[in-house]
Amino acid sequence: MAASDWRLEGEWIKNCNCAFGCPCDFNAPPTHGSCKALVGLRITKGHFEGTKLDGLVFAATVDFPGALHEGNGKMQPIIDERATPEQRQALFNIMSGKNSAEGTLFQILSVIVTTIHDPLFVPFEFSFDKNGRVARLVAKGVLETEVEPIKNPVTGAPHRIQVVMPEGFEHKAAEVASANIRSTGAIKFETKGTHSSLANVVQTPQGVAA
Repeated sequence: MAASDWRLEGEWIKNCNCAFGCPCDFNAPPTHGSCKALVGLRITKGHFEGTKLDGLVFAATVDFPGALHEGNGKMQPIIDERATPEQRQALFNIMSGKNSAEGTLFQILSVIVTTIHDPLFVPFEFSFDKNGRVARLVAKGVLETEVEPIKNPVTGAPHRIQVVMPEGFEHKAAEVASANIRSTGAIKFETKGTHSSLANVVQTPQGVAA
């Protein structure tokens, strides 16, 4: 069990190049055989030891040649430029997985990611309406993504569907939506109308608390 005291509460976005209903959530292979994705969190309340992290945003782009559990992934951390040196280090300490119990989100990422590109420190724009299935994340100059409801192909009406994961290591429940992504950093990709998960999360060294 990790000894460090940390906690992240906030608004979580996971957008990827797969079809709606992320196959990873179902222990299935990626829609197109490989995974390119982003994750992002606006921290409404958080800390690492004595360092407060309230209000900061961080994201990461990832690239896996196959299913995530097969590993060999690449990742680029993208950090809110407003973070102080102490806050940057605190976020890196959390993202490293070294301060998390086995089988938790950041510990798993530390095992399946073998290449970490240099982190970027940029301004963020972030908006999030989970129930409306609308969100937007912009990491200036390197990443943009917009989320909207899935549309009924016949009527065009918004379609609502949720995924519930009582033992999930990423979240316990999420709204499924449609994402457009443009990533121009070290991991480059672009999608239109691909999968999005929106969730309110509480992450701790022991895993998802809510």
